[in-house]
Amino acid sequence: MDRLHSMRVFSRVIEQGSFAGAARELNLSPAVVTRLVADLEEHLGVRLINRTTRRLSLTDTGELYLERVRHILTEVEEAEALATAATAEPRGHLRVLCSPAFAVHQIAKHLPAFRAAYPRVTLELSVPGPVEAVDENFDISILTEGRRPLDGSFIARRLARSEVVLCASPEYLDRRGRPQHPNDLLGHDNMVPPFLRELTFHAGPGGGDEPPAEAVTLAPGRSALTTNHTHTMYAAALAGLGITGLPSFVAEDALLSHALERVLPHWHLQTTTLYAGMPTRKHVPARTRVFVDYLVKTFGGEDRDPWLLSAGCETQRLPGREPVQDSRQGTLGF
Repeated sequence: MDRLHSMRVFSRVIEQGSFAGAARELNLSPAVVTRLVADLEEHLGVRLINRTTRRLSLTDTGELYLERVRHILTEVEEAEALATAATAEPRGHLRVLCSPAFAVHQIAKHLPAFRAAYPRVTLELSVPGPVEAVDENFDISILTEGRRPLDGSFIARRLARSEVVLCASPEYLDRRGRPQHPNDLLGHDNMVPPFLRELTFHAGPGGGDEPPAEAVTLAPGRSALTTNHTHTMYAAALAGLGITGLPSFVAEDALLSHALERVLPHWHLQTTTLYAGMPTRKHVPARTRVFVDYLVKTFGGEDRDPWLLSAGCETQRLPGREPVQDSRQGTLGF
């Protein structure tokens, strides 16, 4: 029995949640996968997986064994990477964890160029939801840092800064008017996530050594659409339903094609920073290193917003107005 191969199969069965799923990933037959796990259990003299007709679950021993197996497989990969890094072409399977919005609007469109440069690297992209911490089951986690700083033991490289900006279709704005001040949003149709309690706008780009600017806080009232699904708000904005807030990396293509128009371009709403995070390892495989380098080169790696810069609509200071502190309250809705 090839014990290392059996360990890889066992680990992939748990990751996929089924023997059939692991078989597809490993290009093996389900019968072979089942036999390899059974042979591993027989060799160890203990059951690792509880099997039922509906689901698989690890035994207590299986959980402890899986933890050590993952460590062993990582060490083997690092040893191989160390031995071949000087001469070998990057190759192998790369597992990346990413938010759906960034995967759809950024990662996917840049993959052909990466594939052309590194044809022997295959990519598995997992997009379950927002990512705020490095997952050790993945080679790279695309992290978003907002109001709370990132925390944990990992390596991270900055990709870019992204501003959340208000957008609407030109047709909607032609019909309903273009707001010049946050208070002008009162009465407009808006689309917001259900957890949002208030929005605070600051005049000008904000950040750095900028002095305090005019601040306006609005509480969302009744909305034309309430959803926490970014793609739905994006699609609804394109269709002309109303005004919504979108990360710049989501809105970029629509802003470039003028399918969406930025609303209140002299007001700053919220900023996040994106990072490529990796579990702390002594030796990073070549395939991981070149993909992170590619992302940094593609998005700039600087503390600025490349997507608003590309679309020509970076946040600007209000013309002819000195920064002052003037906090107002209102209700956004209709």
